[in-house]
Amino acid sequence: MRLLYGFGVRVLYALMWTASFFNSKAKKWMDGRKRCVSLSQIPTDKQVYWFHCASLGEFDQGLPVMNALKEKQPDIFLIVTFFSPSGMEFYQKRDHQVDLAVYLPLDTKRNAEHFVKTVHPDKVFFVKYEFWYNHLKAARRAGAKVYGVSSLFRPTHRFFQWYGGFFRKALRLFDFFFVQDQRSKDLLTSIGIAQVEVTGDTRYDRMLAVTEKQVTNGILEQFVRDEEVLLLGSSWSVDEETFRSSLLHLSERMKIIIAPHDVSEEHVMKIASLFKDEVVRYTRFNDSSSRILILDTIGQLTSAYRYAHVAYVGGGFTGKLHNILEPGAFGVPVLFGPKFERFPEAQLFVERGVARVVTTAEEFTAALEQSMKNRLEIGAELKAIFRENSGAAKKIADSVS
Repeated sequence: MRLLYGFGVRVLYALMWTASFFNSKAKKWMDGRKRCVSLSQIPTDKQVYWFHCASLGEFDQGLPVMNALKEKQPDIFLIVTFFSPSGMEFYQKRDHQVDLAVYLPLDTKRNAEHFVKTVHPDKVFFVKYEFWYNHLKAARRAGAKVYGVSSLFRPTHRFFQWYGGFFRKALRLFDFFFVQDQRSKDLLTSIGIAQVEVTGDTRYDRMLAVTEKQVTNGILEQFVRDEEVLLLGSSWSVDEETFRSSLLHLSERMKIIIAPHDVSEEHVMKIASLFKDEVVRYTRFNDSSSRILILDTIGQLTSAYRYAHVAYVGGGFTGKLHNILEPGAFGVPVLFGPKFERFPEAQLFVERGVARVVTTAEEFTAALEQSMKNRLEIGAELKAIFRENSGAAKKIADSVS
């Protein structure tokens, strides 16, 4: 099975190489791994903590733990690896204490052994998903402690299937798992992994830290003025098209901010064509009278939720729901599409009445009206949810220190 895994890793590389000729993300993935990043700057007289994050979302989950560890042990050297270009491109927009960030080498035995020998990590943290067997094994052989942070498992994952024996071996390379929920703990226990603790989702800690900073945005303040605001965060084409009629109608009495998941020029122009003269772009804002603003840049969305009275978060029609904790941390009622079963925080929000699921334009309008009506009560309940779920990062940092 290990030979088959090695073959699969090389097939992945070949597919990415082929895709790089016509797909910009694949090209970034390839080019990033071609660049020679010197690892010689890693000190030999400090403890090295290595965090692996698939992309920017996982970095956001690992960040509170990184900060907590740096607070306890300021002299550690913190290296982060990314699989996806989104992490490497945008992690610098976060308030972080990372000493070095690089792409994770392709998970071959030779690459992994060379990387671990060069980095010589004392402790290794794999955040949420992605368990690269060769890198994990090389780290364990080198004597590093290996931890899972904010890990989340579902019964459908390959680790729990009849054919998942090899993948279960990867999980058994971990010294300890800090998981998000009881189901994840139960699943690990069912395959004989007992070194598990339910600590929760570290993103609650990150978002509480973000709200405390009181970051303002002059352009958004000019656009919003004193009006009520609906914000579509990380919207996909299906979101923008499904709710177009509702948005046009709502724009007559409230300002609307659309922050698309895809900020390419092609997609931004497509959104602009849906709403025509009602739209102004963030990067070209001129204090116009437009009722709809497109946030056509990266790095502004999280703080933009501060200005919202209600938020719709995209990805719920595709099963790839984006971060609803961002608006929730600001006490903003949340709407999203119907495919949210993979996200514990979404299920919690629905159960506690702070989020509503919508599938049609009519449902969207009705849910928005109800959310606006109960906005103060929802805000109070969201504060309670965040208070109940905070502290995961400290628990993890205390346990591994």
